[in-house]
Amino acid sequence: MCGIAGIVYASAEMRVPEAQVRGMCDAIRHRGPDDDGCFVDGCVGLGMRRLAIIDVAGGKQPIFNEDRSRVIVYNGEIYNHREVRAELEKRGHRYSTQSDTETILHAYEEYGDDCVTHLRGMFGIAIWDAPRRRLFLARDRLGKKPLYYTLPGADGRLAFASELKALLTLPGVERRVDPQAVLDYTAWGYVPDPGTIFDGIAKLPPAHTLVYENGRVHLEKYWDVDYARTGRVETESHYIDRALEILDEAVRIRLMSEVPLGAFLSGGTDSSVVVALMAKHTTGGVKTFSIGFEEERYNELPYARRVAEHFGTDHHEEIVRPDADRDVTALVKQFDEPFADSSMIPTYYVSRLARRHVTVALSGDGGDELFAGYLRYVDSAAVAAANRLPAALRNALLGPVTRALPPGARGIDRLRDMLGGEDEQYVRRMTGGLGQTAHAVFDPGFLRGVDDSGPGRVAAPFLNAVAGCDTLSRRQYLDTHTYLPGDILTKVDRASMVVSLEARAPLLDHVLAEFAATIPVELRMQGMTTKYILKKVAERLMPSELVYRPKRGFAIPVAYWLKREWAEKSDDLVRGKRARDRGIFRLDYVNRVMDEHRAGKRDNSTRIWSLMMLELWFREWVD
Repeated sequence: MCGIAGIVYASAEMRVPEAQVRGMCDAIRHRGPDDDGCFVDGCVGLGMRRLAIIDVAGGKQPIFNEDRSRVIVYNGEIYNHREVRAELEKRGHRYSTQSDTETILHAYEEYGDDCVTHLRGMFGIAIWDAPRRRLFLARDRLGKKPLYYTLPGADGRLAFASELKALLTLPGVERRVDPQAVLDYTAWGYVPDPGTIFDGIAKLPPAHTLVYENGRVHLEKYWDVDYARTGRVETESHYIDRALEILDEAVRIRLMSEVPLGAFLSGGTDSSVVVALMAKHTTGGVKTFSIGFEEERYNELPYARRVAEHFGTDHHEEIVRPDADRDVTALVKQFDEPFADSSMIPTYYVSRLARRHVTVALSGDGGDELFAGYLRYVDSAAVAAANRLPAALRNALLGPVTRALPPGARGIDRLRDMLGGEDEQYVRRMTGGLGQTAHAVFDPGFLRGVDDSGPGRVAAPFLNAVAGCDTLSRRQYLDTHTYLPGDILTKVDRASMVVSLEARAPLLDHVLAEFAATIPVELRMQGMTTKYILKKVAERLMPSELVYRPKRGFAIPVAYWLKREWAEKSDDLVRGKRARDRGIFRLDYVNRVMDEHRAGKRDNSTRIWSLMMLELWFREWVD
């Protein structure tokens, strides 16, 4: 696991200063405190920071091929690298290390840009192909590892890095805030790929490669989840057996490590299944880590303890308390872009706890997206049924009720959703409806030149790609391409890497993702039971009382804290003078959101937190 960075000029006459490459790497030292490496040759410079996990002694980067005509820096883990290596050695490739990094480079020589299709793991890859004067970048299929790049300017320079902050160290890379990104952030809670908060900087989307050659940038998508094959063609037992088989393998291959390894454990189905399978393949007990809160509603420690006791893990837990000035501000600096998911805080705390004991931790991330675990999926069948009614009839039945209810009334958002189409309803739910009311939220001056047509602009390409699929599949597909990489995986990557901890997600193994998409809708959910097949898998691994319990997200009591510990801080960040002077939001909107929450008329904690994080970001990254 590493952080990578580099600079390439289109012209062979240009020269990359080594100090610039090293400065980029210094900015992401937390991603790799064990070692560093740098390669500079005329118009190209590659650098990395290393967190040594595999081939600790011999895996130093950059790594070259046999004649040193090609060189690689890379961030991630390739779990099938030994199998790929064996095939490449049969084809005549010669190795000088035992690292997975070298396997990627030889795979590029053998298979070209298709090398990524042979890799099973998580990665951000950069290869300089000197004979062709060609830069090759790649990001893993589901977006576990990040990769940012600057759009080439008049000087023909393209720079890339694992984190945006590294790019900001370069001369000529300006911190020009993109108003479109602010609008998107306010709706989604993060800046969706491929955009970033700054003009001139982009994210390489998941499952994409980028080639920079002859001064031109070319992006190519190399993989996708295919829901078109969904259908009841096998028995329920088949899907349970196959899911268990693939998941068992996904966990087993992620135990590859030369350093201490453990697991995050919330007590929920996803992390419990991972721990169960780790226990099967591990001698000496699995190290598990859990955090909780004083507020009982948000404390999952009792559930985690029961799972830990059942599998006899070496369990560590901690009760955490908020420190807004220290921890939240530090995380805002680490995330580089505005980020509104408050679960970044417990993710950071559990990562910090784990890092005291291990260097690698397995997580249960991805189970909700792949196996249909979100409660917002439960009404898919009801929504589909309602939308079979003519729009005029829906309006006649639901319109008067919706108009009669006061703002903020319980259930009003759901009723409003029913008035639109299925996809529109879901996008509205995922974005809090903010995209549809931009003129009521943003200052008119801020919206000039911004596409304020709503978050459907971001969602449309993904929903169109699965237009012929069922409602549940469309929702899962959208989440897998937006919420998963933009929110969940960004959160885990930044919160773990800030403490130099590698997080691995077996449930996001791409082979498992491909299989999960083939599970029939009626087996993904049954009635109110989400993740039906995954829970059936869990039943084979642990007592049913550990499997079936009320679902709780990995969240913090934001609504409670905003009225108490963070009351003064939130007021300053949301409607203080510095926030008002930015001219982004309408003052009447901000006051209404704050006053409703303080008076207990409506839980606006999500919107308030989003506004707080945006203002904190401006203060840390712009002011």
